[in-house]
Amino acid sequence: MRRNNIYKLYMKNFKATAYTLQCVATGHEFEDSGWTLEDKESEGPSLVRAIYAEKQLNLRGEEYGFYKFCDWLPVKRLLKGSAAPVTYRSQGLAKHLGLEKLYITLNGYAPEHGAKMTTCSFKETEAYSVCGRMAEDEKRVIVVASAGNTARAFAKVCSENNIPLLLSVPADNLSAMWFEKPLNPCVKLIACEKGGDYFDAIRLSDMVLRSPRFYAEGGAKNVARRDGMGTTVLSAVTTIGEIPDYYFQAVGSGTGAIAAWEANMRLIEDGSYGDKVMKLMVSQNAPFVPMYDAWCANSRAMLPYDADKARRDAAIIDAKVLSNRKPPYSIFGGLYDALKATDGEIIVATNPQARKAAKLFKELEGVDIHPAAAINTAALIKAVADGKIEKDAVVMLNITGAGEERFKAEHEIHYLEPSITFPLNVEPDEVVAKVEALFEE
Repeated sequence: MRRNNIYKLYMKNFKATAYTLQCVATGHEFEDSGWTLEDKESEGPSLVRAIYAEKQLNLRGEEYGFYKFCDWLPVKRLLKGSAAPVTYRSQGLAKHLGLEKLYITLNGYAPEHGAKMTTCSFKETEAYSVCGRMAEDEKRVIVVASAGNTARAFAKVCSENNIPLLLSVPADNLSAMWFEKPLNPCVKLIACEKGGDYFDAIRLSDMVLRSPRFYAEGGAKNVARRDGMGTTVLSAVTTIGEIPDYYFQAVGSGTGAIAAWEANMRLIEDGSYGDKVMKLMVSQNAPFVPMYDAWCANSRAMLPYDADKARRDAAIIDAKVLSNRKPPYSIFGGLYDALKATDGEIIVATNPQARKAAKLFKELEGVDIHPAAAINTAALIKAVADGKIEKDAVVMLNITGAGEERFKAEHEIHYLEPSITFPLNVEPDEVVAKVEALFEE
């Protein structure tokens, strides 16, 4: 109880983090007008980055939860209910792979490790950062398209903090919309019909955004999303005491890997943890591997990917959250640039390899993991088998989702059903009218 009271006092007295924005393509630095997602002066598509006034990272106490990293988060306020990523040194998996310095950054539910994310996904790091960037007096409804885990995280944060939210999720992914308690009615869910994928959910949300009553969360373009995800690296580095040699993560959009690269650059500027550039080792779930195909062709541009084939491939893979057809790969500051800058690689893993890796992880580390984290673990196993990782290298394995089986076994689970399910060929005017009506009830 005392910790909660202290945290409420911190929330009340918190001052917005000081930062400016910088266009990656041009270096142009400018003030954030409140919800800036791009530099209007840039001639071509480019991400913008947050440049923080505080160049050295000063960790807050554990009572801050996720916001203990607020020096490097573009937030105006602190929200309740957050938890931070947790990093620990592996014993079981490390011994099995012959790695002397394998560190696991755990995002999920594993009380024995201090991991307390009740959605069991590192998408909570995005949601608490993005929603913390919002102005308290914002009247419009934020719109988030998701393959599942992001929607669950935003729903939790917005429900607990009374923030109006519209989610757009493929009907085939609705099993991801589970919660430990019924949600605040400020959270609404729409879906695209069965057979649709994440790209279709994005298209549906874009239709909604034609109404001035709604505004886009922004995805990878939102500095709050990326810097929230970057706290996984901050957790690892402040625990290990140095920047890792290798960073492993499965990618659908690649936003988490971009965030890791950006956090790495800030840590080098800080100077407290060395000057290493982490080699990004990212992975995709075969047969849905559009970024792998582009990378192998040494192409900044994504290669053509037939929509029907993409939907079929997305339906096959276990890690549905990795099925992004329009990732921030080509854009300046995107995954292509991150991989080039870090001499990174993209590794492909199959469903059977991921299932085997998940079983091994649970046996050796005692925690069940999400399919995307299993793809990542399978990629690490392959990289070690191929002789790509030195046995004494410092390795960070970002387990982006864990503990869901255990959490569901220990808690009563509630599901959020869509208010409306739209056909794939729906017209924008119909979508706008029906969704606006949801928020008039």
